[in-house]
Amino acid sequence: MSARLLLIDDDARLVAMIGDYLRANGYDVDTAGTLAAGRDSLRVGSYDALLLDLMLPDGDGLDLTRELRSDHRLRRLPLLMLTARGEPLDRVVGLELGADDYLPKPFEPRELLARVKALLRRAHPSPLADDVLQFGRLEIDLAARQARIDGKVCDLTSHQFELLVVLAQSAGRVLTRDQIMDTLKGHPMEAFDRSIDVHVSRIRACIEDDPKNPQRVLTVRGSGYVFARKQDAE
Repeated sequence: MSARLLLIDDDARLVAMIGDYLRANGYDVDTAGTLAAGRDSLRVGSYDALLLDLMLPDGDGLDLTRELRSDHRLRRLPLLMLTARGEPLDRVVGLELGADDYLPKPFEPRELLARVKALLRRAHPSPLADDVLQFGRLEIDLAARQARIDGKVCDLTSHQFELLVVLAQSAGRVLTRDQIMDTLKGHPMEAFDRSIDVHVSRIRACIEDDPKNPQRVLTVRGSGYVFARKQDAE
């Protein structure tokens, strides 16, 4: 069954090009030119991923991102931001609000396709991934793609979950930002350091008792991050 995508963008020419390209590569694509139309589509339809422009005629895509991440039904919907804004801060804000990835305009259709494939791959678990990583009260369920504290599911985006897995599978070893980005190849995201920091902050907010004094995901000044082993953190 083909994955179903929703593209919200007011550039009719771009929407037609992207829509045709994605359909030619096996996806079902619905489109909307405004936030209002996009909200209507999300209300009545079921989608595997959302491609969302930030600058729309009736509002800011960041507002919709915020709404989705507070909606129980849609909070885990994979979300790729499309943005013509050049300021890194806009992208960081989008990641902080829960976007999984972003792609600056202009972009090549092939790169967009790669990003979409990565989003969907992260969102749907491999049937062979049946391990659960256990760290005290923290469980990382690779098959269910869930992190749980005392059995309660942590509210992480798919990219944040992937980042947590990378850190946890190298527990006790310091990973630089470059090493993290290299390990996450195939899960495209622009490689600028602050985006990793944003995701780590969100992970800490979910798994640490005191995110300001983390005991599990530690910053190694001038180097990167280390996931503390159980004996180090308990």
